[in-house]
Amino acid sequence: MKVDLLYPELSYKIVGCAFEVFNEIGGGHKEIVFHKAMVSAIKNAQIPFKDEICFPVKFKNETVGNNYFDFLVDGKIVVEIKSSDRFVKSNFDQLVNYLVVSNLKLGILISFGRTEVKFKRILNVELLNKEKELANSINS
Repeated sequence: MKVDLLYPELSYKIVGCAFEVFNEIGGGHKEIVFHKAMVSAIKNAQIPFKDEICFPVKFKNETVGNNYFDFLVDGKIVVEIKSSDRFVKSNFDQLVNYLVVSNLKLGILISFGRTEVKFKRILNVELLNKEKELANSINS
């Protein structure tokens, strides 16, 4: 079974920016420092993005809260950064929630640790499954 990688070129560029940031400034900084450095790196890579994007949480058409994404890259990928040596379950839960409320397919979680940078690609499985079911029903 062939599995297509979502937005491979854009993903590689984003991850490349994270490694560029880490290689230049090192680890151990506060998250805001990494955020500002990522803004600069993404701009320099000429990738369209918005940072600190607000997505409202609605209940019966009333806004009851707000989610703030670190980055929305090219209107396609939510990027969330952390300043930590490891990922924790709440990091994944947060990014999955962002993907669901934004109705986007892919998120990238980036963790800037003291000695290395790590990343994980997170898929909006619910949305991808719905699209697959729709495609299958159309082709049947």
